[in-house]
Amino acid sequence: MAMSMSQEQLDSILKKFDIQRLNAMQLEARKTIRNNDEVVLLSPTGSGKTLAFLLPLLDQLSPKRTDIQAIIITPTRELAIQIEQVARKMGSGYKINVVYGGRSASKDREELQTSPAILVGTPGRIADHIRSKTIDPHSVSILVLDEYDKSLEIGFEKEMSQILRKLNALQKKILTSATDLKILPEFIGLKDPITINYLDQRSDRLQIKVVESPDKAKLETLSLLLQTEAKGRGIVFCNFKDTIHEVSEYLDQLRLKHSCFYGGLEQRDRERGLIKFRNGTSNILLSTDLASRGIDVPALDFVIHFEIPQRLPEFTHRNGRTARMHDHGVAFIIKWVKRDLPDYMPPLERIELNTDDAKITYPQWQTIFVSGGRRDKISKGDIAGFFMKKGELEKGELGVIELKTDCAFVAVANTKTHAIIKRLNNQKIKGRKVRIYQLD
Repeated sequence: MAMSMSQEQLDSILKKFDIQRLNAMQLEARKTIRNNDEVVLLSPTGSGKTLAFLLPLLDQLSPKRTDIQAIIITPTRELAIQIEQVARKMGSGYKINVVYGGRSASKDREELQTSPAILVGTPGRIADHIRSKTIDPHSVSILVLDEYDKSLEIGFEKEMSQILRKLNALQKKILTSATDLKILPEFIGLKDPITINYLDQRSDRLQIKVVESPDKAKLETLSLLLQTEAKGRGIVFCNFKDTIHEVSEYLDQLRLKHSCFYGGLEQRDRERGLIKFRNGTSNILLSTDLASRGIDVPALDFVIHFEIPQRLPEFTHRNGRTARMHDHGVAFIIKWVKRDLPDYMPPLERIELNTDDAKITYPQWQTIFVSGGRRDKISKGDIAGFFMKKGELEKGELGVIELKTDCAFVAVANTKTHAIIKRLNNQKIKGRKVRIYQLD
């Protein structure tokens, strides 16, 4: 039998995420999902939807069952990984696995030999595992379609339909999105859903400003913007990966540290790009709309539309990466002076950039790779102690630590990187010799 979470357990979870209390959307979602079998949750990007559906989902699970109780389907690998990380951080005690394309199928099969209570994954990979009978779909009682509109938009309707036909024991369906599709496909099979809609509560903490470029290429204007108004951490959005390559080469010439993120990159490069962006090794992320939702990044100070999206939904999702929750943020639009803004945009503030204020700010961190992880019984505390004691780091010289199954990534102050590698490479953490090197 499922057991509801106590207030003490909820407070413990919120403390792990440095949250004092649930917001209005999360409170309503938790109550509605617990008491209804079909729920559609519509809320802007960055409003906390993942926690909003995970909390009531955990209330519905039974610790006595040994089969798969819930499946969470997401459109992208990054969102699947993020949901798994959030669920793990909550410390529920339930087994959770994540599966997605680009990851070793044999590794999936090995991890799924013992069924998880919660399976998170992309439509294609989950459908593959159902067809190959790696997982038994007939035990699943809860289905979450997270960012369902994106899954439909990028062509996963067939796989999602195949999955739903096999889930013949479903008792609860939860759909989430930052876009209201109005009409849902028939295969989802909703009969009388309760809709929670917070999409109209747009943030008044977001400023949108237009910067006009005298040059069609806009590269010099981007550079000046990054050295003046766009300070801190932010995403530069492009429509095409070829544009990302062009912008990346230009920023390399200026020695402006950045990461790249788009569909054509190898999964490992995408993940490492996000890691360096999260820990401050790079403060600029060049991305397509792949990063407009469903990636785990800290609060952003700004987004830049280097190339303007064709449709309002993409523009809205991009802007949703900043001014999240209770923070303020700015969205900059770089427009060639001879080109008009799209019709969907209202009149916007135009700003002039002051070249006298231009200054390149270099990140203070570098990312160090460590060849040991959770599978080796190594914890974040073990790594922190290893770097602080054997590495002789002072307080403030050790940054964010990301622990993975078989490795870890550690942010270290620029000034200490080479000494740390020389001192710690091939040393032992908890009796295991580890390789240590700097990520490019």
